[in-house]
Amino acid sequence: MPVKDIIIYPNKVLQKRAEEIKDIDSEIINIAQDMIATMYVAPGVGLAAPQVGQSIRMILADETAKRDSGKLITLINPVILEKEGEDIAEEMCLSVPKFAADISRATHIFVKGIDLNGKEVAIEAEGLLARVLQHEIDHLDGVVILDYASSLKRSIYLKKRKKGKI
Repeated sequence: MPVKDIIIYPNKVLQKRAEEIKDIDSEIINIAQDMIATMYVAPGVGLAAPQVGQSIRMILADETAKRDSGKLITLINPVILEKEGEDIAEEMCLSVPKFAADISRATHIFVKGIDLNGKEVAIEAEGLLARVLQHEIDHLDGVVILDYASSLKRSIYLKKRKKGKI
């Protein structure tokens, strides 16, 4: 399980909709294992396949950041079916280093996807897990936290990146 480099914005893979996964083969399993190693080393509480250069619809979430090994979620082709409530909180992202944005997210969601065994999974999530799942699913749609920031804040960040200050 090699640790992969985290792709940094504005890399194009982070700006496009990822492809549906049609078959869960050994390549998909290997990508998932590499993503798990990468997320925990980073360290992070979530990771989407585009963040490791794979434009496929797969995400990981572990709101405990590996403190509870039974909490790791791997979802293929996840879809949010229901959203309730609203909360604004600061988010950061491994693909947008040294940047934070206040983002409004649903507080309670219902998500369906497929696990690595090809079994359909339904998850009802709230709080941090709901936020993490929404953040990672955004990545699958080509959305990063900079897209939630004001144009001025985004412009300042991108100028700093270009000058190598971030």
